[in-house]
Amino acid sequence: MSTTTGFSLPVDVILIVLEDLELNDLISLCCTCKFLYDVVNEFGWPVYLRRNERQSFTLHSARKHWSPLAQVKYNTLADRGWSYSKFIARPLSRAWSANLQPVLAVSSSRVLVAAGEIVYSYAIHNPFTEGHGTRITYDGSYAFTLGPRIPGRDITSMVFIDDGGENRIVNIGFDDGYVERFDLPPHDSSNWRQRIYLKRVPDKALHFHERDAVESISYSQNSFLSLSSWGSVALTDLSSPSATTTTLHLGIRSWSSHLCMGASTPYAVFGITCTASPAPLFLHYILPSGLSPTASLVLDSPHQRPSAVYGITKPPPCSPFGPSDQIVVSGWYDGAVRVHDLRTPEQATSATSGPASLKPVLTLRDPWSPEPVYCVSCGGGSASFVAAGTARYSVVAFWDVRQPTKGWSVHAPGNDPSPVYSLVLESSRLFGATQSRSFVYDFGPGVTKDTYPSVPPASYRTIDRHLRPMDDGIDYYTLKYNHNRVGIHTIMSTGG
Repeated sequence: MSTTTGFSLPVDVILIVLEDLELNDLISLCCTCKFLYDVVNEFGWPVYLRRNERQSFTLHSARKHWSPLAQVKYNTLADRGWSYSKFIARPLSRAWSANLQPVLAVSSSRVLVAAGEIVYSYAIHNPFTEGHGTRITYDGSYAFTLGPRIPGRDITSMVFIDDGGENRIVNIGFDDGYVERFDLPPHDSSNWRQRIYLKRVPDKALHFHERDAVESISYSQNSFLSLSSWGSVALTDLSSPSATTTTLHLGIRSWSSHLCMGASTPYAVFGITCTASPAPLFLHYILPSGLSPTASLVLDSPHQRPSAVYGITKPPPCSPFGPSDQIVVSGWYDGAVRVHDLRTPEQATSATSGPASLKPVLTLRDPWSPEPVYCVSCGGGSASFVAAGTARYSVVAFWDVRQPTKGWSVHAPGNDPSPVYSLVLESSRLFGATQSRSFVYDFGPGVTKDTYPSVPPASYRTIDRHLRPMDDGIDYYTLKYNHNRVGIHTIMSTGG
């Protein structure tokens, strides 16, 4: 462009200036004149969004239809909700008939909750109003069977696989050691309670761990990894016509895995139970020939004591941590969440010429709860939050890594006496699951009664009677406390 403006500046110079402006600067610029208002709306807000990306699985399709300004407004209001710990809490269902160990999977078109041998499916719909959160409705369920009169097996892990945006293909791990792929058929929209029965075909399983329960699965850039409870590892390149699989045996009680193929040197991280050094968290680089047979790096803790790592994840793009492929966030048995930065120099080397050791750059704790951390997820306001599901009382702890000493914790709706087994955190929502039910915290604007499925009135079961809706019928009571208080001060959430 060479067009000049009333400021005697070429428009392309103005566009260069826009690259470095923050939110308040752009708002001020919009107020100066109609010309700059139009420039900011056409160019400024898209540039700002690229620099301040928000990982939003359930908002992905809706955002395609929103103006850049509407997206910025939504992000700003959601970030404000996070900064004041203001959210709407909603259970997604009444309690299941038994205490289960559920797992979650979230895509741009559906939320899946696996509990026992059943997967409950929730559909995502675009909102009625631009800039409001997407609506989530209950679709139906899927039951996975081995055949008539054969007992079902519990689902232990689940992940969506790229299928061109349809979000119907999932890899599912079972407690009998098989990992199978399923193409989930659509439910009949006229029958919202419909349950579809899907026949398992173990003979065609993607991975088999010799009847050792599948503990964790991970998917990254067409590569798929599974880990069994006693350390059997399988890594498959799904982009290869032959689906080449390499295996590794850790030979120890194992809990969690994380696969990262986007790093300059791809790697897999494993969390185990460790009764002595080295630490229970270590990294294997992925070479052209497959997984390195020996650990490449130990992700250590300053405190040398027996422990275990139950959850591993990475931050989203635009996190304050920097390149997300170089950051490993993990939840430990000792109640800590530790952050390791692979860009930092190795701080120690084993005396026996073993793998180098790397200390954490940040350790996060809820000082009022020593409970083990069962799962971790990253995202939230300004992409700067870490969420941890703990082992008792359905507590989820949150920290803003820009102010790590000012964390806070909240009990899930219903205050179940349960671990939080699974979490998925995005820009404005946290999905979680206890042994009794799944739930969501929504920090975004525009939540109504119809944003989430209604939960029927409490049944005769005591655990359902613990669910207490607010007078507005939108929010549910939750118990919340701040980490930096002199004593625990329990308050009722009053929603957004």
